[in-house]
Parts: sequence; C-alpha cells; structure tokens
Amino acid sequence: MKKHLLSILLASCSILLFLTTCGTDIASSDALYTAMPQTESTEAVSPIPEETVPETVEEPAFEEYDITLMAVGDNLIHMGVVYSGKQADGTLNYDFLFENLADFLDTADIKIINQETILGGNELGFSGFPYFNSPTEVGDAIADAGFNVVLHASNHAADQGLSGLESCAHFWESHPEVVMTGIHTDNSEYNEIPLLKVGDFTFAILNYTYGPNSETLPSSIRGHLNMLCAYDSNSGRIDFTTLNPQVTEDIRTAKKTADIVIVCPHWGTEYTSKPSSYQQAFAMQMTEAGADLIIGTHPHVVQPIEWITADNGNRALCFYSLGNYVSTQKNGLSMLEAMAWVTFHVTEDSISISDKNTGVIPMVCHYTSGPVRIKDIYLLDEYTEELASSHGIRPYGGVSLHLTDLQEWSDDILGDWVLSAGQALGTDSP
Repeated sequence: MKKHLLSILLASCSILLFLTTCGTDIASSDALYTAMPQTESTEAVSPIPEETVPETVEEPAFEEYDITLMAVGDNLIHMGVVYSGKQADGTLNYDFLFENLADFLDTADIKIINQETILGGNELGFSGFPYFNSPTEVGDAIADAGFNVVLHASNHAADQGLSGLESCAHFWESHPEVVMTGIHTDNSEYNEIPLLKVGDFTFAILNYTYGPNSETLPSSIRGHLNMLCAYDSNSGRIDFTTLNPQVTEDIRTAKKTADIVIVCPHWGTEYTSKPSSYQQAFAMQMTEAGADLIIGTHPHVVQPIEWITADNGNRALCFYSLGNYVSTQKNGLSMLEAMAWVTFHVTEDSISISDKNTGVIPMVCHYTSGPVRIKDIYLLDEYTEELASSHGIRPYGGVSLHLTDLQEWSDDILGDWVLSAGQALGTDSP
C-alpha cells in the first residue's frame, strides 16, 4: 500500500515538472514570435517626396541692333525730267529715277526724299522753272520705290497757289504708307507732329521752309505751309534771319512723344557749298530745343556735315545740304549730290546715332542733251571720265565737267564723312 502511494506521488511530480517545462518553452516561443518583424505587403513603399525647387531660367541677353536711315536731296523736276518719263503709249512713268537706289531702299528702315516741286494736279498741265507743277506719277514712283517719308515744305510748295498745295496734299492720301510732311490740306493740322514707327521706337520728322519764293507769306497759305523763318502776323513779312518760334515749340513737343526727333529745314544760299550764318544759328537753336538729327535741303549743292553741341548739352548731327537728287541744272557742282546714311544703335537702355556707318554716299546726276533727258543717277565710286565727257551739261550748260572735279568737290566738302556703298549695305569686309 505504501509502495503504491509512493508510485502515485512520483508520477504526479513528473507530470508537474513536464507541464512547468512546456510552459516555459511556449512562453519563450511566443516572445520570439512577437519580436519578429511583421510584413503586411510585398509592395515597395515610396519615400515621402521632398518639396520641388523650380529651376532658375536665365533670360537671354539683350541683342543690340541697328536702325538705319537714308535721305536724298531735292527731287527737282525740270521739264527735261518730265519728258524723260514719257512712255511710247503717252503715259508717264518715273520708276527709272530710283532703280539704282534699290539696294539702299531695301536695306534702310527710314527712307526720306525731298520733293522740291509741287505735285499740284496733272489737270493744270506741267511746268518747270520758275513756277513748277510736276506729274503726280513722280509721287507714285517715290512710293513704289519704297520711300516712306516725303518732304514738301520748299520754296516751290506754293507755285500753284493754295489749290495746288491742297491738291498735292490730297494726292498723298492715296499713299498712306508714306509719311508726307511740310504742307497741310487743313490748317488745323498745322500743329500735328508727323511720326514714323520703326519697331519699338518712334521717330518725329519735322519739315519747314524759309518761305514760298516771296518776301511775304500770303494769308491764304498760312497754316498750310510749315515756315522755318519768323514772319509778321499782320503783314506776313518774313524775317529770314530769325527762326520761327513754332519750330522750337514743335521740337519740344515732339521730344515728349518720340524717341528721336529729325528736323528737315529747307534753307541756305543757293549754289553755295558753305552753310550761312543763319543756317548755323538755326541749327544751334534746333539742337538746344532737342533735335537729334538735322537734314537740310535747298542750296542745290552739297554742304558739310558736323556734330553740333548746344550750351545745355544737347547734341545733334547736322547735314547742312544734300544737294539735288534729280535735276537738269547747268551748274557743275549741282551734279554732285549726297545720300545721307545714318545708323541708330539700339541697346537695352537707349537709342543713339552711331559713329560707325554714319555719313554720306556721294552720287552723280547724269543727263544727256539734244534733247535734255535724265539718263541715270550713279554712285561717284562707279562714275567714269568717259561718262563725264558725255554729260549733257557740256553742250547744254557750257560746263566742262570732269570726274576729277567731282572727286575733288566731294573730298573738299564732304571730307571724312564719305562712306562706301559697301559700308552702308554691310557688304564690305570688316
């Protein structure tokens, strides 16, 4: 009995020891399982993106560039020029007058011509000196060639009276692509500033004449013709030595709306290659008022070019006279003419006249005689002694014209301002 109880007790202890050991192992296994990392998904987890910083885009550097201007002098339509344009069918065409300027007209941005003689209406008939009336077909040729500015304030603007002046101004309304300045159909337009836009820049182009070939300004054309010289408001008597206050007033007004102010005065002493004292005085007053460029016409011969600096620091480039463009005059020096070429350089902050590629290109007006007819306009660089010997001025005007005469006049008057065609057109090698 005792032996049986002892067996039962030993068995109970064994069972208790087994259960205790198993519990420890199970707890340990649970702890190990709990410590293992748990993975819910096999998909990769993307990191939280950082804030995107935009790349800095640099603005392209400003590219400097040029705006160019060309101007020719007096388009003086004598009867020999009128007849030169007559076609076989009786019509008139003057495109040939500008054919040799084609490359320059294609290159320049601003293209100016001084139409010396009035286009008063073909119904009035055509006439030459002293009271001109020129065919409107001349105006058509000017526009078709590509000129975009025509000057009409000249001493011949009133040759056909107020009706001729108004007819001329109305004619240019048929060519809205051309800025016509100097005369007005309505005197209410007298104070308007003619403007030409080139890209982002505005150019004011002002045109005045010393008078209408008389010592007084007729009341009928006051307000229709821009006057360079002062005149008495009662009698109309012109003071040829005093600048019209309207000129400086216009320049100051133009300066407020335009980037560049160009003044084109019809002034000076005919056939004199030096500027008069009043030209110089007027140029100084225009410069002081704010003119940037002065291009003169009327003397029928070329005159010098110079920079003018006013006491207030303003500075302007002055071409005192470009001479003629077309004529059949009998004066040898009048056959030499100049085409102004002005380069405006544009930077990011300014526009100004450049010393580079600014000056004049000398040309020669060539006509024949028997009958007198315009033959061509040549660059002086391309003119020859053979051409000079055949010039109509020899038999017609009794003038012995030589190539060396033209070259010497160009050197003496125009000097270092002379440019080659290649310099202007950018075809010369640097």
